[in-house]
Amino acid sequence: MQKIALAYFAGDKNRKQYKNMTIRNLSLALITLMGIALPANAQYAWQGYDERVPSKQRLDNNIGYKVEMQSSFSKDKTPLWLNANKHGLSSLDEFNGYVRGAVMRPLSTDSARRWAIGYGVDVAVPVNYTSNVVVQQAFAEARWLHGVLSVGAKEYPMELKSQTLSSGSQTFGINARPVPQVRIALPEYWTIPWTKRWLHLKGHIAYGMMTDDGWQHDFTNKRQKYADHVLYHSKAGYLKIGNEDSFFPISLELGLEMACEFGGKPYRLDGHGNMKRIPTSTGVKDFWNAFIPGGSDATDGLYTNRAGNQLGSWVARLNFDTDLWRFSVYADHFFEDHSQMFLLDYNGYGEGEQWNTWQKRRYFMYSLKDMMLGAEFDMKYGRWLRSLVFEYIYTKYQSGPYNHDRTQNIGDHIAGMDDYYNHSIYTGWQHWGQVIGNPLYRSPIYNTDNSIDVRNNRFYALHLGVEGSPTERLDYRVLTTYQKGWGTYNNPFTKAYKDFSFLVEAKYKFNHDWTVKGGYAMDFGSEKMYGHNAGFQLTVTKSGLLTKKK
Repeated sequence: MQKIALAYFAGDKNRKQYKNMTIRNLSLALITLMGIALPANAQYAWQGYDERVPSKQRLDNNIGYKVEMQSSFSKDKTPLWLNANKHGLSSLDEFNGYVRGAVMRPLSTDSARRWAIGYGVDVAVPVNYTSNVVVQQAFAEARWLHGVLSVGAKEYPMELKSQTLSSGSQTFGINARPVPQVRIALPEYWTIPWTKRWLHLKGHIAYGMMTDDGWQHDFTNKRQKYADHVLYHSKAGYLKIGNEDSFFPISLELGLEMACEFGGKPYRLDGHGNMKRIPTSTGVKDFWNAFIPGGSDATDGLYTNRAGNQLGSWVARLNFDTDLWRFSVYADHFFEDHSQMFLLDYNGYGEGEQWNTWQKRRYFMYSLKDMMLGAEFDMKYGRWLRSLVFEYIYTKYQSGPYNHDRTQNIGDHIAGMDDYYNHSIYTGWQHWGQVIGNPLYRSPIYNTDNSIDVRNNRFYALHLGVEGSPTERLDYRVLTTYQKGWGTYNNPFTKAYKDFSFLVEAKYKFNHDWTVKGGYAMDFGSEKMYGHNAGFQLTVTKSGLLTKKK
């Protein structure tokens, strides 16, 4: 298994016999699961079929709407927690806002049917944003039994974390604008037959394209690294061990999340101050190499890597569930290559003429240091305290401060300096200037020198979130975060910088589906982090049904 693991990201030709076997098996298993539509538990109403369900399906019923207006007023920039984790619909400008309207028909409208259809359009007209008009969501989707096919841009939630209290997932977060994609998924856990209802699976596979070409042109003035028409691939699989129908209160969820940016037209400066296009391709083989990492980039040279910007996370969550409360602990381990995906590297190359071939059974092991660890406590009938989340995030290690590939004189192979969220060809794990994962990685939108890169990816942070509902109409939420950053390995800060950010937010629900939400937030830190900011954000929302369910 060690050699199989190493073959995933390693670039040596002598390892082709082992190439990608581990990920191939995982990926093919996920494809198989996407095609499974066997009835298991009563996870949908159609599994308890009722003959009274009308035979004719109407696509014009149960159409909901939402109209929203938001204004933000800040001293200096918009504070972190008024900007982050809003699916990219935010701005750092001192004064910003939007008017937003959405019309949607959810898949749940057809929950009593074996097949269902949903669609939605969500558009915002903003002030002082990166766009004059934002098509936040525009999608159509269909479900057959358990499987769902979606086409378009849609906001997807994080997995295994609180949507309102967590600082954010490291791979598939809620911090950036949705990427238009074609996506096939098992969105809810599907119970595997013949396991006595103890094993459950869900996951997805998607291909899409980034939409921020124009923003990159404006932000960089085409004088710094940028990339047009970049293709996007994501996949994830999750296994749940537990039986909700038994008296056993413990369940375990395990998952692998992976993504890739590939193809497109990336540009970067050459040695003469001119922008040079990096050759890429978008053939069938390139889509396959994104799915099962393979190939190489044009700039790799002698030491080939895998094509595109490959990254992902190992995730896990342990739940203890009772009638009154639920307690969970979870972990999110991020990786950019094999060194943190498998924590193991082949290091037995020869010397002299055999410097580039395997000669010894010797390996280099990396430490498991970089990690997000979290705990969540939910009071099912709590009012003043409904949920509490605490997280610890550490990203300083990145496989160590040294990166060396074998040579004729020194045969050691050490793949350190992983540089999370950045990439040599592409503009990194970002969309429209906001990182796609956890916003504590400082987003490129904060940069003032026209470059698109993450300037602080080596840090540790402590994060606390609390929410409750003192009355049926009043909700509140509090977020506090302490962070200490060291910059990056390639561009370290001259010293460690600190930041403290907080948010206090309240939402009141009026009659006729009107809500008013107000939030006050502040940042206390260096400009290398988020700076000193204070701001207030007011959001007014009206929602309801355009057509009722018939």
